[in-house]
Amino acid sequence: MVQKAVPEVLFVCVHNPGRSRLAAGLLYKRADGRVRMRSAGSEPADQLNPRVVEATNEIGIDISQEFSCPIFPGKRYEDWELDDPAGQDLATVRRIRDRWWL
Repeated sequence: MVQKAVPEVLFVCVHNPGRSRLAAGLLYKRADGRVRMRSAGSEPADQLNPRVVEATNEIGIDISQEFSCPIFPGKRYEDWELDDPAGQDLATVRRIRDRWWL
């Protein structure tokens, strides 16, 4: 079995406009190139949550050009609870972000 030089992480949520993209962006910044990440949705939305984009931009993470990818069969999936930023104000999205960032 060949080991990959850089581990890969796939964050998945249903619509993929905020939660999984927020998680992927935070890991991207925190891992500093040591991990490759993607986000996916089982029923992907057609646009990102603008408050998530704004909240991540505040800490130097640009997810505005990210896109949803398919779910990969045969991979190990772990379920991490992360509050849904959909419909939340910016202060709430910051709280969600900071729970995993700080």
